[in-house]
Amino acid sequence: MSGCVSGQLGKNNSGEYKNGMVVSAHPEASEVGIAILKKGGNAVDAAVAVQFALAVVYPNAGNLGGGGFMVYRSAKGEINALDFREKAAASASRDMYLDSVGNPIVNKSLYGHLAAGVPGSVDGMVEAHKKYGKLSWAEVVQPAVDLSQNGFRITKRQASELNGLHRDLMKFNPDGTAFINLESTWKENDLLVQKELANTLKLVQEKGRAGFYEGAVADSIVAEMQKGKGLITKTDLQNYHAAWRKPITGTYRGYKIITMPPTSSGGIALVQLLQSVEPYPLKKWGYNKDSTVQVIVEAERRVYADRATHLGDPDFYAVPKNELLDRQYNKQRMASFTWDAATPSSAVLAGNVKGKEHEETTHFSIVDKEGNAVSITTTLNGSYGSLVVVKGGGFLLNNEMDDFSVKPGAPNMYGLVGGEANAIAPNKRMLSSMTPSILEKDGKLFMVVGTPGGSTIITSVFQTIINVIDFEMPMQSAVAAKKFHHQWLPDEVYVEKDALDSLTTAKLKAKGYKIQARGAIGRVDAILKTKWGAYQGGADPRGDDKAVGY
Repeated sequence: MSGCVSGQLGKNNSGEYKNGMVVSAHPEASEVGIAILKKGGNAVDAAVAVQFALAVVYPNAGNLGGGGFMVYRSAKGEINALDFREKAAASASRDMYLDSVGNPIVNKSLYGHLAAGVPGSVDGMVEAHKKYGKLSWAEVVQPAVDLSQNGFRITKRQASELNGLHRDLMKFNPDGTAFINLESTWKENDLLVQKELANTLKLVQEKGRAGFYEGAVADSIVAEMQKGKGLITKTDLQNYHAAWRKPITGTYRGYKIITMPPTSSGGIALVQLLQSVEPYPLKKWGYNKDSTVQVIVEAERRVYADRATHLGDPDFYAVPKNELLDRQYNKQRMASFTWDAATPSSAVLAGNVKGKEHEETTHFSIVDKEGNAVSITTTLNGSYGSLVVVKGGGFLLNNEMDDFSVKPGAPNMYGLVGGEANAIAPNKRMLSSMTPSILEKDGKLFMVVGTPGGSTIITSVFQTIINVIDFEMPMQSAVAAKKFHHQWLPDEVYVEKDALDSLTTAKLKAKGYKIQARGAIGRVDAILKTKWGAYQGGADPRGDDKAVGY
């Protein structure tokens, strides 16, 4: 590809490296990952180390008390997907967040103990390491133990976040936590030491899964639940298990897409979007030009309508996967749009087939010397999750229950509407937009990509892929490029500042598109393998993200 190594590289570009690369949301976590690779660990060893390090240095989304998804591709081409998404507790019920007349109670699924699902991250990392790890478990957990015990220097962004959350953290954690500074306000480069979290990590290091889902840590979680009228019991913790699943695969302009199956909606939606725009000459039209934007928005409108109706936990609902991934189906869906005017979302229903997750997620991409690749997206859902820190455990609990359809047809915190497929049920996994993905070209590794961003995750990954394939951008430019987003409902095109020029905006408005300016969309962390065999990182300049290679 002509564009792989030229063009504007952006402020966080890492250069090109031959032996391995880690791109994550925090410089400390990226350094931990690369140190594991240099030590002889493989991509999965590094991924486990990065996941635990992020739980320490990036507490708003890195986690022990949350969950996520992993897409894996070995150097020999073996592919696999691990679902370590949280589950509803056994005593959860369909209408648990509704009032006496059946309306959603605002904030009940968002903050506090009742908002938390059973955490999956620790079990997920245990499963991933058991299957593919090379170094010992103790070695890959040790960096996180050190970072929590000795402390790390917080960034300017983190100081601002913690100061802004001071009152809410005090409300949900009256006994205090390491995140609450009682003496003054947090400042950049302050040392954040987390002794309780260090003790939890040591138990996980010594006992693996049992260090978290049994014993002292499980006791702490249950005590915390009882204190705040939450639902998670010891039985819920013991019964939680991550699930290996068959990845979703598809093709786009000769590239193979390997991505996450349900309980993520991201993989199916990503392949649908790519299939929907493939017949159109995006390269000829150009990046973010009016025809390009119009086709993409109309594809997104239809795919998000399908997401709302047809996607849910496959262990509870028969997801019509094959129909949604059928090229002819997606072609027919696009047949109803006209160049003359925007299709109103009210006129777009889910396709007839048989049979708002929060922005504060985080993603990391890793490739090792042999060419094994890992793409992991992990989250607490909201920034700092439910805001509840487990007393004695030192980690935040998720507020993932909001990702269910609290009431079918009612929007979640990010305006995403869901249906019966994603209704609350005991032991069920809530639907997600997370879209960790790996691309191949001619049977060889090409790209590792993913992002946080709630409902914008799918569209951010989608646009990053077409930025590289259609618009021939190098990895850093593709990640940094301004993005836009449509999700069926509400019927608005969300646009980052300066994403569209004034002429393009005027043309789209004249056709009836409602253009809505907003802040940053996504924080993509990605790796591209150039045709010369070097790894090229893309670390999103929208955050403190960093790509490190060797």
